[in-house]
Amino acid sequence: MIIRVGIPVSPGVAIERAFVLEAEDTHIAERFIPPEAVEGALARLERALERARADVREMRERYAEVLGDETAQIFRFHELMLQDRSLLDEIRRHVRERHYSPEYAVSTAFRSRIRMIRSLHDEYLRQRDVDLYDVERRVLRALRGTRQEELQSATGEVVLVAHDLTPSQTATLDTSKIIGFATDVGGRTSHTAIVARALGIPAVVGLGSLTTEVTSGDLVIIDGTKGRVIVNPDEDTLRTYRARRRQFIEFARDLAELRDLPAETRDGHKVTILANIEFPEEIGAALDSGAEGIGLYRTEFLYADGKEPDEEAHFQAYHAAVEACDGRPLVIRTLDLGADKMTDSIVQLEKNPFLGCRSIRYAFQRPELFKTQLRAILRASAFGPIKLMLPMVTTLGEVRRAKLMISDVMDDLEREGIPFDDRIPVGIMVEVPSAALIADFLAREVAFFSIGTNDLVQYTLAVDRVNERVAELYQPSHPAILRLILGVIEAGWRHGIEVSMCGEMSGEVVYTIPLIGLGLRTFSISPGTIPEVKKVTRSITVREAEEVVDRIFTFSDARQTESYLQERARRIVPQLF
Repeated sequence: MIIRVGIPVSPGVAIERAFVLEAEDTHIAERFIPPEAVEGALARLERALERARADVREMRERYAEVLGDETAQIFRFHELMLQDRSLLDEIRRHVRERHYSPEYAVSTAFRSRIRMIRSLHDEYLRQRDVDLYDVERRVLRALRGTRQEELQSATGEVVLVAHDLTPSQTATLDTSKIIGFATDVGGRTSHTAIVARALGIPAVVGLGSLTTEVTSGDLVIIDGTKGRVIVNPDEDTLRTYRARRRQFIEFARDLAELRDLPAETRDGHKVTILANIEFPEEIGAALDSGAEGIGLYRTEFLYADGKEPDEEAHFQAYHAAVEACDGRPLVIRTLDLGADKMTDSIVQLEKNPFLGCRSIRYAFQRPELFKTQLRAILRASAFGPIKLMLPMVTTLGEVRRAKLMISDVMDDLEREGIPFDDRIPVGIMVEVPSAALIADFLAREVAFFSIGTNDLVQYTLAVDRVNERVAELYQPSHPAILRLILGVIEAGWRHGIEVSMCGEMSGEVVYTIPLIGLGLRTFSISPGTIPEVKKVTRSITVREAEEVVDRIFTFSDARQTESYLQERARRIVPQLF
């Protein structure tokens, strides 16, 4: 029996024989063409690009019925890549000036982009590399005159094991036969993961070398809830997981029934649950999961190719999000570049980037870039309710300076006769200790707070959250963190402004009860965790949550707090533990 632990991206349990998918070889050898063949090669390249665009359009339309319109819009991202002028011009230059074969030119240009994206530390951006692979393969197939075969299992139900799956491959899975999948690579925010959740099949990614340890025909368990894959389980393990599969099916049925019910405690206190997204195409799935709007729209994806987007590119992305929200709340975070968010193609690398020129500081140093984004956000605000959120605020002066810049942009738009919401709410992320400790002062200047626990924990405890050597010290339940959160919430109450939380802590069911007990009433979380958080919310009273807070405030050790909170959550959702 082999047990491997990866990243859970689509919940549930699948138990079946393995079908191991061999990796598609896209290695292109270096090849040059004579000068007289250049024009013919360019013509062949243009035909291939047009065919690839047509294939992507067909796939988007075809799978809209299976995945839903919004999830199928992932392939709109692929269409945009095939229209990217800088990428296409680079490929053409390779053929025209360097005399590369079209295949070698395509591979060289795409691999350059893939290496750049893989060098990023930001998980959301780094996981776009598989989309580039997907598009590269599509163009190469068009050049070769071949087509991608849809994944098929030979007979009956199987679980798919692969080194990687592109979004296109995932979308073509026959879920009547392929009941789950596991891959060596990938992350929870990749488009492949989004498609897997839309298909509703258990999936685990990031398993390292699983494909070298599994043979087609092996019995495999995929636990998409806990991120475990078990190869050739013994009888006791098999019996346990068969029972878990039955329990999860019943649990999933119960969660589905909560979709249209309010997130309300047993004693009638309303809790608002919003979603965190990166792309407009994720909004539909978020709303389908029960989100009441979008509490964090990250905008860093616009800079993923290492270039600065123009105002129109910003506006189109924000306008699409407003339209998809259809009158529901939409909170757009302004550019959060620097630190782990970008390479030196835009932001100059620093010796200590987390304490350097990042987020709002970088915006002030690049006012033309910041104002371009502000113009686009304000223009989009004419089409629906938008809130504007400033990241990484550390001082009151930063808030006032940003508001002056917003006012300047409003004046420009007004002179140009461009409509916008002149009362757009402006709020801030509270994600450093200094902001939490002066929350009373900041609350007088802004319309809302959103607590970003990822950085708040990191900066308060001096722990790099991606450093494996100190990972055990990254403790959201540390007494210092809980007291800072309480102080921010109470400052919001005193000044009558909304306080939400958009960090990962708010999406973990272990913390749902204490956060409600601390007074938090707006959660902004990953769409996949919405049903679970709603389940816990509807299972408690505020008084019970406050008693939990009273209890944990007597603890001096984060591990003791964590153990107690896990036990409380396990009583409500044992299927997740």
